[in-house]
Order: sequence, then structure tokens, then C-alpha cells
Amino acid sequence: MFTSARAMPSLRPTRKRAALTAGFSIAALLLSGCVQSEREDNAGADGDVDSTFVFAASSDPKSLDPAFASDGESFRVSRQIFEGLVGVEPGTADPAPLLAESWETSEDGLSTTFALKEGVTFHDGTEFNADAVCFNFDRWYNWTGIQQAETVSYYYNALFRGFADSAENAVYKSCEATSPTEVTINLAKPFAGFIAALSLPAFAMQSPTALEKFSADDISGTEESPTLSEYATGNPVGTGPFTFDSWDVGQQLELSIYDGYWGEKGQITKTIFRIIDDPQARRQALQAGTIDGYDLVAPADTLALEEEGFLVVPRDPFTILYLGINHKVKELSDPLVRQAIAHAINKEDLINQTLPEGTKVATQFIPDVVEGYNEDVTTYDFDPERAKELLAEAGYPDGFEVQFNYPTGVSRPYMPTPEQVFTNISAQLADVGITVKPSPDAWSPDYLDQIQGSEDHGLHLLGWTGDYNDTDNFVGVFFGQEKPEFGFDNPELFAALDEARGMNDRAEQTEKYKEINEMIAEFNPAIPLAHPAPSLAFAPRVTSYPASPVNDEVFTGIELSE
Repeated sequence: MFTSARAMPSLRPTRKRAALTAGFSIAALLLSGCVQSEREDNAGADGDVDSTFVFAASSDPKSLDPAFASDGESFRVSRQIFEGLVGVEPGTADPAPLLAESWETSEDGLSTTFALKEGVTFHDGTEFNADAVCFNFDRWYNWTGIQQAETVSYYYNALFRGFADSAENAVYKSCEATSPTEVTINLAKPFAGFIAALSLPAFAMQSPTALEKFSADDISGTEESPTLSEYATGNPVGTGPFTFDSWDVGQQLELSIYDGYWGEKGQITKTIFRIIDDPQARRQALQAGTIDGYDLVAPADTLALEEEGFLVVPRDPFTILYLGINHKVKELSDPLVRQAIAHAINKEDLINQTLPEGTKVATQFIPDVVEGYNEDVTTYDFDPERAKELLAEAGYPDGFEVQFNYPTGVSRPYMPTPEQVFTNISAQLADVGITVKPSPDAWSPDYLDQIQGSEDHGLHLLGWTGDYNDTDNFVGVFFGQEKPEFGFDNPELFAALDEARGMNDRAEQTEKYKEINEMIAEFNPAIPLAHPAPSLAFAPRVTSYPASPVNDEVFTGIELSE
């Protein structure tokens, strides 16, 4: 996800975004009365626990259709509404049964048969069964036109590689509903991460009835600026514990408990995601009592909040923050320049000054807990003088100017304060003669469309929250094929990654990924900076929160004391 992102494409809602014109203190006073009223109306049966939970999101979701999303805020909402065949073992990045109670994969890795949970219904009353599973898989496979754009179907592109009209590239082949409770998914080529990938919200099961009724695949606009369907802006239907109520874009999104939910419902009957894009404003809202919790706590706030009696919950680092490089820019296409940029950055200073406690220096694009991590990978240690030598050798003794894109109005798990990271790196680059031309853009809806869907960018800040414990989920997503973000073509690297993702022997695959991580380090297509350790903060009434390294956090697992 997260983290995304996890790199997270943006889709534009058709509704006009509401502008936050009032100051935060005024807004907090107005909202506090609404929150109190909602809590009184939704109190638990014994009157002791307020069953309305208010969570501050850093931005609006990009889409309520998780198949056309990849950003953390979309997935945070999706995980309450939807469920997939495969879930995640609590507190880990490892796959676990969810709507599928068990599965069995053929020896050649090309067919997996799932035994489905019985008695499950979608929120609209549609039965969850094998036919519904096939409907979802075939929906993804048969997308055409703009539906296939990387800025739209990011995860299906990254992991399943092809569609019905490009079957020679596709990983998916077919789906067979052998009985209402048994379904077999056939692949055209082995994909070792297939089961783990199904834990992504992008591959959650959605109601076939609702998808058709609300024209879920009716997407217009352009690849750089796609427009959402009626389904994705206000009619999502899954099997999860919460149903969709309303979305006031720029303000808040509301969910209610699904009475027909098959699992444990927990204490919360009403969830409100309040949109507060400024980290300081989120902290102030928590302190004022207008929200119950928020993610992506600013590094400087964690200790102070703990001392004030708030619950601060850290996540284990499963992220990567990187400095992206667009090879379509003449200067950046030179490997000597890319090496110079790497030598110019003091990662320790960057971490100490801008990132949370517990953040680790990154030498490669996967955390050290992921199999395939290479302890002996080539590194480019902080050395400003060497950076200047390399620039001179490349023909830029006096340096050069380059566009530097960074997001505003957002906090991400891998980058709680983007503006601070930009300022820090810009100063370090200036020290070796590289002058940056600042290019800030609002995260929603502009930044990702520009970085991932166009060539109009240079250096840029982005990152990723791992979705599951597999190397392909990091380096395969970044560098598995040619893409606008990086703008390079490296057939040898693409082929190596394609080979590794199809290996069934785990030990052999791990060694292959170690080789690939060295290939990436030598090629140096972008600069891995850090593995940040994000934190969440909650009101004292929250006694337990199901923190997950991959953000797989369903609010039925929250425990409240009052």
C-alpha cells in the first residue's frame, strides 16, 4: 500500500472538490459538534462505548473502486468495504485465508483451486460464489482502451502484465467455476507471487450486480487525467464489514457497519474518514478531540503526543522512499550523472532531519526483511567531491539545472513531510553544482498523473509501501517493464525480473533476486533513500489498534474503552 505505495495513480472524481476555506481552528469547532452528535446517535447498546470512530485521512481516496486504485487512502477505505480471496496474517506481510478458506496450486504453478467461504453476501444482497469470482477476474482481463492505462489499472498492469487483446503478454488465462464454492484460476505463465498478490485491495471481490448497474468500467478522459465511473464515485459494493454511506469530496467519507457481515463486527458501527491534509492540523484535531486517530504522525510529534497521554502505534518499516530519475531528460540519462547524484546525498542527514525515528538507510529498493535482500550490493556513499568529479567527467564541470518534482498537500507512509525532504535534498544537490527548478504539485489530483503518465518531470520524490512479502512487489513493480516514470528501456533487467517472478523454487528465486538487486544498483535507475517507520496516533479511548506493516488494518479490530 499501501502503500503504496504505494506510487499511486490518481483518478479525478466528477464532482467538484470542496475547498477548505476556513481556518483549522474554526473548522474544528464546527466539526466537534457534528462528531459529538454522531457519537450520541451511534452509541453502543450499553451506552458505555461511542461506536462512531473518526479517522483523519491525509487526502481523499482516488477511487472507491479498488481495481482502479493503488494509493494508500483509497485502500484504507477499500479494506473496510471489500475483501479478497486472500487476506493477510495479522501483524505480518504474509498471506492468509479470507473469502477463500483454502487453496491448492498445481505442481507447475499454473492452476490454483480455491475453496470458498459459504454464506457470504455482498452488501446489495448478491451472493458471493464461484461465478462472482470469475466475473471479477474476467472483468480485469477484458479491460480495453483507457481502462488498460497504467494510471488507471496500475496493479493489474504491474502484476498480470496483459489483457485479452494482448494475451501473449498476459499472466492470467481463465477462470472455471467448478461448483458454487470451488473455483480454479488458470495462469498462462507461472507467477510465484500470485497468492500473495491476491491480498491486495486492487483484487478484492466486488458485486457483479453493482459493477454492471453503476457502469464501473465507464471511464473517460485521458491517461494523464482519467475520470471516474459512477460506481467509483459513490456506489462501491463488497463483502466487507462496512458499507458505503456518503462522500463529501474534500471534507469526509462515511461508512456504516454491514448487519449481514459474515465475520466479527467489533465495537464500531459508524466510521468517518475526515479529510485533513496538513500533519499539524491532524495533530491539533486529535488534541481537540474532534478525531479519534490519524496516520503518518510527523516525526517531531510522536514523543509529545505520548507524553500527553495519546496512544502512538508504530508500524514495522516495510517502505521505500526514493529519488526518482526520468531518463528521458538528457542530463539524467547519463550514468555518470546518476552516480554523481547518488554520491551527493547524505542519507543519514536526510533521515535525522526529516524522517521518523526508526527509519533505516536504504541501499536497495527492498527492506532487509524481504527475501532477496543483498547485503553486498554496490553502494554510492556520501562523497560530494566524487560527485563533482563525476559531473565534470560527464561534461558538466559547472553543474546544470534540472526540474525537481515533489508533492504537496499530502503525507505518505514513506514520506510524512514531502516539502522538508525536497528542501533537504535540493540543498545537498546545490552543494555539488546541481541547481533544481522546483516543481510542486498537489498530490490529488495532479502529482501522480504527471509523474506516472507523462514525460513532464525530472527528478522526483516518490515511494512505496510494500503490499506483501515478495521482492517482485517492490523491484518488479518499479523496474519490471518500461514506464513513463523512469523513461528507460533495459531489456536485460526486464527479462531477469520476468524470469525470477516465475520461479517456483524459493531458494533459487531468492538468489536470483540478489543478482537482480546488484544489477539495479549498478544500473542506478533511481536513488533508494530510506525505509521509513511510520506511526499512527489515537485518542486515549483507543486501547488497541491492529497495526500492519502492509497497512492491512480493518477497523473491526479496533478496541475502545469508552
